Amino acid sequence: MHQSEALLFFTLLQLTVIVLAARAGGALARRVGQSPAVGEIIVGILLGPSLFGWLAPDLFRTVFQASSPEPMQVVSQIGLVLLMFQIGLEFDFAHLAARNNRRAVRYVATASMIAPFALGFGFGYLSAPLLSPGADVLGSALFVGTAFSITALPILGRIMIELEITRHPLAVIAISAAAINDVVGWLLLALVTALTLAQFSAAGFALKLLLVVGFFACWWFVVRPLMKRVIHASQRASATVSKDKGRDGLSHNLLGVLFAAIFLSAIATYQLGIFAIFGGFMMGVVLHDEHELIAAWRERVGHFVTVFFLPVFFTYTGLRTDIVGLDSAEAWGWCALLIALASLGKFGASYLAARWAGLSRDESKVIGIMMNTRALMELIVINVGYDLGVISQQLFTMLVLMAIFSTVITMPGLRRWLPRIGVGLPAGASPLPQAAAQSSTS
Repeated sequence: MHQSEALLFFTLLQLTVIVLAARAGGALARRVGQSPAVGEIIVGILLGPSLFGWLAPDLFRTVFQASSPEPMQVVSQIGLVLLMFQIGLEFDFAHLAARNNRRAVRYVATASMIAPFALGFGFGYLSAPLLSPGADVLGSALFVGTAFSITALPILGRIMIELEITRHPLAVIAISAAAINDVVGWLLLALVTALTLAQFSAAGFALKLLLVVGFFACWWFVVRPLMKRVIHASQRASATVSKDKGRDGLSHNLLGVLFAAIFLSAIATYQLGIFAIFGGFMMGVVLHDEHELIAAWRERVGHFVTVFFLPVFFTYTGLRTDIVGLDSAEAWGWCALLIALASLGKFGASYLAARWAGLSRDESKVIGIMMNTRALMELIVINVGYDLGVISQQLFTMLVLMAIFSTVITMPGLRRWLPRIGVGLPAGASPLPQAAAQSSTS
C-alpha cells in the first residue's frame, strides 16, 4: 500500500510539472512564431538531464528519478496512439483519387526515403571512425541513414491541424507520403536492428512486409465497414435514447467501443513489429469520412489528448536525451555538416520529386519543408541505435540537434510559402504584427 501511494505521488508530481511546463512552452513558442508543438518538444527535452538535470540535479532526481519510470512510459505511449488516431481522422484522402496526387505521393515518398538514406549512410560510414570510435562502422552508417530518412508523422499532422490545412491536397500528399515513408522507415529500422544483432533474414523481412500489407487490406475492407456499421447504429440509437446520449451525439457506449477499437488496432501493429502508433493512425484513416464522429471526438477528447498526453510523451523522450555540449570546433563542424546533409536530402529530394510530379515551385517548397519535419520520431530511431552501441553520445547529440532544427524551421517555412499558393493562414498561426506579416508574404 505504501509503495503504491509513493508511486502515485511521484507520478502525479511529474504530471503536474510536465503539463504546466508544456503550456508555458507552447505559449512561448506561439509568441515567437512557432507551432506550440515545437515549444512542447523543446520543453520536454529541457526537462530532462540536458538542462533541468544539469541546473538542479538534486531536484531533478527527486521529481523524475525517485520512482519507477514505467508509469510515465505507459502513459506516454497511450497518448501517442490516441494522437495518431486523431491525426488519421483529420485527413481527407479522397484527394488521392486524382491521378496527379497519386503520382506525387509515390514520387515524394520514394525520393524522400532513398536520397536522405543514401546521404546519411555515407555520412555515417565516413564519420564513424571519428564520431563513434569502437562502434561497428556498417551498423553506425545504417542507423544514421535511417535517422536521416524518417519523418515525424504525428508532429507534421499536428502542425497541419494548427494551420487548418488538413483538407488541402498538398497536406494530403505530404501526410500520405510521410505515412508511407515512416512505414518503410520502421521496417528498415527493424532490418537494421536485426542486422546489427546478426540476426538478419531476408525471408523474415518479406514475411513481415506481407503481413503489413495484409493488415492494411484487412482494416480497409473488413474493419472499416464493420466500424461504420457500429457507428451508424449507435448514432441512430442515440437519436432516440436521450438518456445515453452525449451532448454532441457521441454516446458513452460508442466512445467505449471506439477506444477499444483503437487499442486493438495498436496491438495488431505492435504484433507486426511496426510500432503500436501505426495501428492508431490506421484506425483514424478508416474512419476519416465520419464527419459527425470527427467533430464529436475533437470536442470531447481531442483537446485532452493534446494538452495532457502529448507533453508526457515529449518529456519521457527528453528524460532519455542528454544533450551535452559539443566541446570543439571540429565537433560543431561535423554537426553543421550533418544538419546540412539531412536537410538537403529531405527537402531537396522532396522538392525535386514534387516538381517532377507537376507541382509548382512554391507547392514543391511546401511539400519539401513538410517532409523535412523529423522531431521525436527520429529520436526513437537514434535511441535504439544508442542503446545498441552503434551511435556514440557525441553523434547522438548531433542527431538530436538535427531533429530539433528540422522541426523548428517547419512553421516559418509554411508561414512564408503557403500564402504564395493562395492558402490563407488562421489568425493564430502568425503572431507577427500586421505590417510585418504583409511584408513577409509580398
